[in-house]
Amino acid sequence: MNTRIFSWLETRWVAPSFSGWLLSGLACFFFLAATNTMAGWLYVISGVIFSLLAIAARLAKQTLHQIQLSRRPILPVSAGDALTIEVLVQNGTPKRKELLQVEDLMPSVLGQPGRRVVETLMPHGTHYWVYEQPAAKRGLYRWYTVRVKTAAPLGLFWCRKEFEVGAIATVYPTVLPLSRCPLIDELGREPSLQANLHQRSHTATTGLTRSLRPYRWGDATRMIHWRTSARYGELRVRELETFSSGQEILLCLDSANSWDLDAFEQAVIAAASLYRYATRQALNVRVWTAGSGVIEGEQTVLETLAAIAPGEAAQTDYLPTSPVVWLTQNPLSLNTLPAGSRWLLWNAPPKEPITPPGLVMQPERALHHQLHDRPTSL
Repeated sequence: MNTRIFSWLETRWVAPSFSGWLLSGLACFFFLAATNTMAGWLYVISGVIFSLLAIAARLAKQTLHQIQLSRRPILPVSAGDALTIEVLVQNGTPKRKELLQVEDLMPSVLGQPGRRVVETLMPHGTHYWVYEQPAAKRGLYRWYTVRVKTAAPLGLFWCRKEFEVGAIATVYPTVLPLSRCPLIDELGREPSLQANLHQRSHTATTGLTRSLRPYRWGDATRMIHWRTSARYGELRVRELETFSSGQEILLCLDSANSWDLDAFEQAVIAAASLYRYATRQALNVRVWTAGSGVIEGEQTVLETLAAIAPGEAAQTDYLPTSPVVWLTQNPLSLNTLPAGSRWLLWNAPPKEPITPPGLVMQPERALHHQLHDRPTSL
């Protein structure tokens, strides 16, 4: 109860510090002594102390007058990295302000609130507060309050003001650096055809020219377009259309069902890692979740995976009919997948045979190594 009253006083008016309480007690003592003895000098002492307390309370409240706060956008990071947070404290008055305690009230899951003491804020000046906050867990974090507190200049009274300064921090899931992934490489692709296309893409000297660009060190001389180079007076190199099989890969995260939390975090990491691997292989890859449907684009995919949670409400009532990579904890859903699909299962496999090949994820093995395994049928 005392804490609530103290907090109310700090926010609405001022709250005495320990020295403020002590000095207030002395003032009351001298005033009562003066009343009993009718000694004038005791009245003078108590009056001086009361005046000093009144001045200290007024100055503490005036210190927070016309303080303005803003922040810069927070750049996304991956889980395990540190968020860089920038808060700007501005003085809108022609007077100097001193000893401000600034506190950024972020969600507890991110850690303790950031704190900074601004010793001096010059007239019409700006203090740039930049700090790093470790982000161990993926997620989409929002917070809105920055608290400024002061007891300046005499330290007798605390005054606090809270500012609505919205912040959004996106922490992407960890993306594993996969050197190979048979689950993606073998999905609906003929090895002989892929080898042929790969060879043609590296040895071709003719074909559909996509664009011309300036020559860079290391470019093959056979790709130089001599006629255009002579016209511009500098070497220009042809860029040909990339050969691909046109195979579309759809990564589906079974987010509508209930999950073990650790297994779900691994599934999100696997989805992000498979997506990054497929894009680096120049494959047409998209992601499907129960809450968002089909999405594409690396930033959109990572933001969706950062904010996703198990058991989310399904926005789409149907699954894609084309072959998919199905990430689930429900073994009963495996035999309902379209022909040519693959799957990753974070659970014990069912007793009946499963037609499409996939991987049963083992909690005792590192996820990075398991994604390098070849899918098998059960």
